[in-house]
Amino acid sequence: MEKIMTYETLRRFAYSNDKLVKGEIRGIVLEFRGLNNVAINDKDPADALEYAEQGIIYVIPYNNPWCWMNAQATDYTDEVVSVLCEHYGLGDDVKIVSSGGSMGGLSCLTYCAYARITPVACVANCPVCDLVYHFTEREDLPRTLYSAFANFDGTMDEALRSRSPLHLVDRMPDIPYTVFHCENDKAVNIDMHSARFVEAMKSGHDITLVRIPLRGHCDLSAEARVQYRAAILRAF
Repeated sequence: MEKIMTYETLRRFAYSNDKLVKGEIRGIVLEFRGLNNVAINDKDPADALEYAEQGIIYVIPYNNPWCWMNAQATDYTDEVVSVLCEHYGLGDDVKIVSSGGSMGGLSCLTYCAYARITPVACVANCPVCDLVYHFTEREDLPRTLYSAFANFDGTMDEALRSRSPLHLVDRMPDIPYTVFHCENDKAVNIDMHSARFVEAMKSGHDITLVRIPLRGHCDLSAEARVQYRAAILRAF
């Protein structure tokens, strides 16, 4: 299908704070959303205002809420980025930070492996890292994963591995990664996901795991939220 996004219609396909940015644009932060999130941002979130003050375009792509960063979601995100880059005259050297939580955490990691313009850093919150294991982790998940990969040319196991950060270690780009994970996460087990992924990445990548004690899924403490933002801003 032809590319149909334009700058004039972009707000139908993504949230962007670009009109709030004053002066020179320093780069783009992508924030990928979790499973089942279908919200359209008709108001500017607080994050958007703060990034705008830093000269940073903050973008929330409205990917399919069951996308699991499949090929279509990657292409969709690339198209959103391309529309903004073309409008503002940003080249392929533009600094992009990939971020998100839960499925969005998987998405921000997996996007780094497939993006047309490789991000310069990745910051994830309670990310799904082993998609093969996650298929069995909760009863609500198989239908979403089957929906995401039903058109994949291969087996379900191959499809899951193709978008699973733990199984993509060898193709993850050489950029800094910061992974936050709450130790009381009942939805995405830290030991089965982030701990294993970080251990697998340690031998060849710059990666940090920040454990958040006594907190549940994606529920960063106030201190951790400050660290999360700082990890993103360091890339600029």
